[in-house]
Amino acid sequence: QLRESGGGLVQAGDSLRLSCLVTGHTINRFAFGWFRQAPGKERELVATISWTVGRTQYTDSTKGRFTVSRDNDKSTVYLQMNSLKPEASARYSCALGVSDYDAPEKYDVWGQGTQVTVSS
Repeated sequence: QLRESGGGLVQAGDSLRLSCLVTGHTINRFAFGWFRQAPGKERELVATISWTVGRTQYTDSTKGRFTVSRDNDKSTVYLQMNSLKPEASARYSCALGVSDYDAPEKYDVWGQGTQVTVSS
């Protein structure tokens, strides 16, 4: 299971750190993706992190402001979001997969998500 936390209502320019607690899986054997979905829009990639240390990827809209990381000892994946913009408002979900894919359909296990709302 994956359980996200850390979402909330913030103002533009603020920061949030999302957490994804992983249970029932050996975290260091899997890659993880963070995705978001706003009402009426398709789910989109935010960031991924591979099962090996050091490989991360971001999109043009998140690179430089968001940082994905993992703590295998705590069985938790994080998404640090800085300088948040109103267009970042969405439900954020983490997903587990065998590799750090871009496509959400390639991930096998999903959390229920946590809502992030950024006011202008």
